[in-house]
Amino acid sequence: MRHTVVLIPGDGIGPEVAEAARFVLKEAGAKIDWLERQAGVAAVEQGSAETLPIETIEAVQEHRVALKGPCTTPIGEGFTSVNVALRKRLNLFGAVRPVRSLQGVPTRFSEPGVDIVIVRENTEGLYAGIENQVTPGVVTSLKVVTEDASRRIARFAMDYAVTRCRKKVTVLHKANIMKLGDGLFLQCCRDEAARYEGRVEYEELIIDAGSMRIVQRPEDFDVLLCENLYGDVMSDLCAGLVGGLGVTPGANFGGDHCAVFEAVHGSAPDIAGQGVANPLALIMSSVMLLRHLASTTGDTACAEVADCIRDAYNAALVAGEKTRDLSGSLGTMEFAEAVVRHVRLGV
Repeated sequence: MRHTVVLIPGDGIGPEVAEAARFVLKEAGAKIDWLERQAGVAAVEQGSAETLPIETIEAVQEHRVALKGPCTTPIGEGFTSVNVALRKRLNLFGAVRPVRSLQGVPTRFSEPGVDIVIVRENTEGLYAGIENQVTPGVVTSLKVVTEDASRRIARFAMDYAVTRCRKKVTVLHKANIMKLGDGLFLQCCRDEAARYEGRVEYEELIIDAGSMRIVQRPEDFDVLLCENLYGDVMSDLCAGLVGGLGVTPGANFGGDHCAVFEAVHGSAPDIAGQGVANPLALIMSSVMLLRHLASTTGDTACAEVADCIRDAYNAALVAGEKTRDLSGSLGTMEFAEAVVRHVRLGV
């Protein structure tokens, strides 16, 4: 069975890590036909009037699955986030970011190890982007919390925990201060958790206290359920426990099995074109993509290829075959070639 997947290379180091991931997938035997579409700075450079062209949106809507490299988001000025716009346009309401310790990437948290999944509401909160200059020097930002979106992401997180045999869901919130907004989110989580009683443990923590506990004892946590901004922050915090954003994948899920898999790191324009970027995060995201195809289409070959690639990059890391951000010496394609060698050796 062959699968059409939309490839959005992104900009900065995006095209380099996307090519490395595509190379690994091909050599590992993934039956994927790529349909390339642009977003971000790359779209504008290729003549589009928009950073998120309609043909890119329509391609993902048609084929329902995409692999996306990083896109630059200007800080404090310029165009709005392509990532946020993509999630809104495609209603990709649930972000999933697994964070786990890797044997070949030692950190101070390697023992007893980290194995956490962040589930993030992806469409509202402060990232609704509703800002207003009341008067010169005074700006307000509106945080949007709806019952429908809150229940939807809570149900998604509980389903994820049960189907993946996870034991506990921890909701991180600030309902002690934002009693209405975070209070609504928290109440929806409680209501949905009650439907799963006996199948998954449920816990609530205020976000600041929870952050402290995570860096003290990350082994105590399993699935973290967060509204949009908190989920963004916690994803990066947890990535720091295992070696950084270069070793953490990500996925965004919506209705009708629509999903976009992406590296959660930035576009790193300062090293673009040098062939030194770490492609591992996007390769790991590709493994998530294959598992998604297996579960939604019944193609068990995708799951087998996913296992093969996972075992191969783990073996490469253990063997010391790493990019320079992980204290190695390999370039972008050199690392991809190392992974492929382990694929061919059967690890």
